[in-house]
Amino acid sequence: MGPERKGKDLIRADEVAPAALRAAAGDESERRLRQSRLLTSIREKARALGFDACRVASAEAPAQARDHLAAWLANGAHGDMTWMAETFDRRADPRKLMPDARSVVMLGLNYGPSADPRMALARRDIGVISVYARHRDYHDVIKGKLKELASFIARAARPEEADVKVFVDTAPLMEKPLAQRAGLGWQGKHTNLVSREFGSWLFLGAIVTNLELPPDAPEPDHCGQCRACLDACPTGAFPEPYQLDARRCISYLTIEHEGPIPREFRSAIGNRIYGCDDCLAVCPWNKFASVGREAKLQARADLEAPPLAELARLDDASFRSLFAGGPIKRGGRARFVRNVLIAIGNSKDCGLAKVAEERLGDESPLVRGAAVWALARLASREELSSFASENLRREHDATVIEEWRDALAAPL
Repeated sequence: MGPERKGKDLIRADEVAPAALRAAAGDESERRLRQSRLLTSIREKARALGFDACRVASAEAPAQARDHLAAWLANGAHGDMTWMAETFDRRADPRKLMPDARSVVMLGLNYGPSADPRMALARRDIGVISVYARHRDYHDVIKGKLKELASFIARAARPEEADVKVFVDTAPLMEKPLAQRAGLGWQGKHTNLVSREFGSWLFLGAIVTNLELPPDAPEPDHCGQCRACLDACPTGAFPEPYQLDARRCISYLTIEHEGPIPREFRSAIGNRIYGCDDCLAVCPWNKFASVGREAKLQARADLEAPPLAELARLDDASFRSLFAGGPIKRGGRARFVRNVLIAIGNSKDCGLAKVAEERLGDESPLVRGAAVWALARLASREELSSFASENLRREHDATVIEEWRDALAAPL
């Protein structure tokens, strides 16, 4: 046994606990300092990679958003997007995608246009393509940046072992509620994210990680009494604020919907041939927005005002060539030319009737049906009857035959 401790060498029992607490507090302070330094380096790297915003949210499931999504799906407002229901459980909780997830790094990339996209709606000889689809596929652009940032996080976190996974739109993750929780913006009445700095023009990406990072404060809703986005919708796709019925949305109808566009929405589509930006463009917060700085997301000149006649005449090879590397290619030629023919029917330009006539013999029944509708809007009754007698003899598709019958039965 060692020598007995006496006098001033004795340590009282009541001194042990405070000493341990001080040590624990010191460890916690050091841990928080490391987290703060790591987050600072992550934000600096994100900025260097071209991201315009970087915020952090906890990885807990956004309960209110989950309930809202469940009700939306139950009402069938997702239309033909069956994967929304199929991936509900994973979509509703980031920890379904990474069981040990603790934080979500939310990234924003500004894609603000140089001009109001609604200005082109008055020119009926051209097609209007949504701002997000006039350049390289943003999924590819953002995913590359996310992977590079995720690798940086894994290196910077050492010696702590970092698990990281990247997500951009196509994965089952509720990016917009997480972005609001992280403070990137808030979900506006049009259900899209609105930023005080970038308006409605932010692409979102996410990195889910097992690292515990200091979360940012959520962004409160700043919509107030404004109804601009709700009132701007051409098809009345917002039954209530913060609720979108995709089945009535032009973006859904021209991008996701695979069949003939319902007749009740065709006139309202106007010359929008891929997506619709009306609810985004009208947002008053866009007055603070700036033009996006990412070179790969600059609009292609040939997609800013493409002539409808040229687009309607695209065959499969030329369609793939024109839209290589962009999001439009994913939906395929038939859906796209269907949209173009709807725009031609809305053009009131009888000179485009010949273009619609050329598509009556198209290999796709989706295109043939849209051509019938367009021709019925532009040709005379005598011309339409002549086209019908010539084409109905060889038509076997029920949807196209129905288009012919409706066209011939329509009042003068």
